[in-house]
Amino acid sequence: MRDGGCQCGAVRYRCPNEPLALYACHCSECRKQSGSAFGLSYEVPRAEVALLAGTPRRWSRIADSGRRRDCLFCPDCGTRLWHEGPDSDTITIKAGTLDTPVDLSSAIHIWTKSRLPGVAIPTDARQLPGEPD
Repeated sequence: MRDGGCQCGAVRYRCPNEPLALYACHCSECRKQSGSAFGLSYEVPRAEVALLAGTPRRWSRIADSGRRRDCLFCPDCGTRLWHEGPDSDTITIKAGTLDTPVDLSSAIHIWTKSRLPGVAIPTDARQLPGEPD
């Protein structure tokens, strides 16, 4: 298992060591949320995530796909922790909140049609112009 949490330590969680998928998302919302060229999402089964400390707050938005995304974050420091859909069996943990860094070599690059000019994606990386199925 892997542990993670927010910057101030008020919210802590535990999740599976291996994700179902690791996404590098180039959509405009992930760029805004991360303050970077893309966001990293570590997809895991919702039932296998345990909250160890604190209670995250929830904010909802409509994603570029048209689906609702619930965004959970620390109420104290504001760190975005994970996203979930109302009818999904999985959640996407913001990979930068994991205590142990992830290996980006397996990342699937999504919403590449929105990527910033100059962002290099490895030629052998799986790429999707929009959201995965």
